[in-house]
Amino acid sequence: MKLRLLIFSLIISSLFGYIEWSENYLLLYQAEVDILSRAIQQPKIFLHPFTLLPFLGQIFLVIAFFQKNPNKIFVYLGIVGIGILMLLILLIGFLNINIKMIISAVPFLFIVFLIIIFYKNKKD
Repeated sequence: MKLRLLIFSLIISSLFGYIEWSENYLLLYQAEVDILSRAIQQPKIFLHPFTLLPFLGQIFLVIAFFQKNPNKIFVYLGIVGIGILMLLILLIGFLNINIKMIISAVPFLFIVFLIIIFYKNKKD
């Protein structure tokens, strides 16, 4: 039960990554809605690695969430897929000294840390 709550929290925290450039800003869930709405007319949108990897990561996490015993491989693949984008947001936040970007990535990374601790302490 605790692992499923952590996976759910990970999915939710990944949706609130904050991206800002010039005077524009966007939360990741807004970007996902935009990409999914345009995907029918422009399927090439999914070919970009920063679109495809996080999307696949979320799919892996959703699959793991609905499994009776969440598959460790699916959880880690989901973390890597979304984690690449969240780490990039964190890096850009530090480089631009953008507190909103930094704060938006920290919950995701904290939950990843908790999941790693969970798996490390779990007895097989």
